[in-house]
Amino acid sequence: MQKQAACLCLALTFLVPTLLKAEKNADLKPVLTKIDKPTQTETFDGKKLGKQWAANKGEWTITDGVLTGKELKADKHAAVLTWKLPHRNSALRCSFQLKDAKFFHVSLNHPQGHLFRIMIDQKGMTLRTDKNKKDPQSKPITLAQAKAKIDPVKWYTLQLEMQGDKVVAQIDNGLKVEGQHPSLDSKKTGYRFIMKGNALLLDDLTAWNLDD
Repeated sequence: MQKQAACLCLALTFLVPTLLKAEKNADLKPVLTKIDKPTQTETFDGKKLGKQWAANKGEWTITDGVLTGKELKADKHAAVLTWKLPHRNSALRCSFQLKDAKFFHVSLNHPQGHLFRIMIDQKGMTLRTDKNKKDPQSKPITLAQAKAKIDPVKWYTLQLEMQGDKVVAQIDNGLKVEGQHPSLDSKKTGYRFIMKGNALLLDDLTAWNLDD
């Protein structure tokens, strides 16, 4: 009951950010844990994505050291790219520019299906659990929202932390969401980058596996 009450409280919390300067690959202070040497980095210096990447939907190309995602009409689905780094507890940092994207999600799955996601558009950021497609009674739960303008032609830094049943995500312009839910304390299959539209830019990816 205590966990359920905590989840409900967080879902009703509206976070008002203090706006700061946004930039590419900013150094953001972690909230849930200490982070030191990265487990994996990706700066897209090559011409093609490596074996740890899977382009599930859409078109993902590297140009001048920046990854561009594009939705394909034929897919009838948002563009999806998976960074195959299994973990339970971790931190992820990346630079992003919305450019022509209607939205940008960082989605986490567990081995049986969807788990939760961070949702970003020009109006702000949302932390939401995903519906369990195997459970007809399951519904998505919004754990937290933060509202502020995200300029589509500017670079921002997103940092996501997962520790047990807690998640914190922050952007270097001051936007921050945090939530707690029992389902979050699960094994995760990797990081999924999802976008809808003609162009999303990504760069400077860093991941820390915090399972030890």
